[in-house]
Amino acid sequence: MSKQPLVWIESANKTVPLSKQQKRLNQLTSRITEQEEQLAELRAATEQVRQRIQGELVPLQRKQQQARADLVRLLDQLHERYAWSNAESRKLRHLITSLAYDLIQQGYGELKPIYDRYDEAGFEAVLAETDAVSMAQIRHIAEARYGLLIDPAQSFATPDELLAHVQGLLRERALAEQQRQQEAADRRAQEPKTEKQQAREARAIKVTKAVRALYLDLVKAFHPDRELEPAEKERKTAIMQRVTEAYEKSDLMGLFRLQLEFDRIDQKQLAALADSQLQHYNKILTQQVEELDGQLATLTNELKAMLGSSAPGPIAVRSLDYVISGEIKAAKADTKSLRALVKALADPAQLKVWLSAYPNP
Repeated sequence: MSKQPLVWIESANKTVPLSKQQKRLNQLTSRITEQEEQLAELRAATEQVRQRIQGELVPLQRKQQQARADLVRLLDQLHERYAWSNAESRKLRHLITSLAYDLIQQGYGELKPIYDRYDEAGFEAVLAETDAVSMAQIRHIAEARYGLLIDPAQSFATPDELLAHVQGLLRERALAEQQRQQEAADRRAQEPKTEKQQAREARAIKVTKAVRALYLDLVKAFHPDRELEPAEKERKTAIMQRVTEAYEKSDLMGLFRLQLEFDRIDQKQLAALADSQLQHYNKILTQQVEELDGQLATLTNELKAMLGSSAPGPIAVRSLDYVISGEIKAAKADTKSLRALVKALADPAQLKVWLSAYPNP
């Protein structure tokens, strides 16, 4: 990440302490700088994790699944070909159905006939029963947690379909609430404004003007339209793109940095800003801190979802490479072990020995 100009107020006179608003601005700009560094680190880590998962882990997981499918086919063949005791047969049936059930859901549909051979109910019936339990749980959560009443007569093909329906109902409710709030705001707007409301609106206007003033100063200095020299025109065009992007996002920190970077303001001028002006700036910077916190939370949750983690709190970015490497190493070892097992159990005598140590289902 390129080093950004430091937005920081230092006291011109060491004997005079900074004002409350000056200290607050320093706190906010420090926090924003820290958040931006965290975001950059998280974005880079997320992309690296995504690449390693897709490029290294997913292919290994496919090999794992294939090795398990080979084991299912082998156990099926041996069960049909040789005589087994009741205990051995029961263990084999349990192994075959347990492995095949998961694999079928992962795309190995060709294993359905094998599963059905060892479960009288059949795969589709067992899946339907499992789905029914899942959908009952989703209905219960929708009602208990969110107060959504779903018509018992309304049927859904899969839990995913029901979940999508619940999410749709929640979106509709959120939109209805937004509309209700907007209608209430419209009604309030038609009512005579109190002194507090008028003061609040006046402050909001001042905040908007504070951002716009910084923006217009940069536009005045760097608008390329009247520039005749090609290289300078290109330079100013690039600067204006950064200025416009910061303004459209109400990125006060970005506008301050541009002001400092291109000598439109210096540290002395920053320190000379009146507290009333700083108060407007601090309001905007506080909003930026909240927005960046939201972005950090969203990106952290996205990364946790990729890693299959439900642990609360932040992610230790520096340990991610170690975590992924550990999963890759485990997948390689498991695949190697499964292939060795398939090779060893091809001998019925070895399978009998192995089954004797396998726990009763």
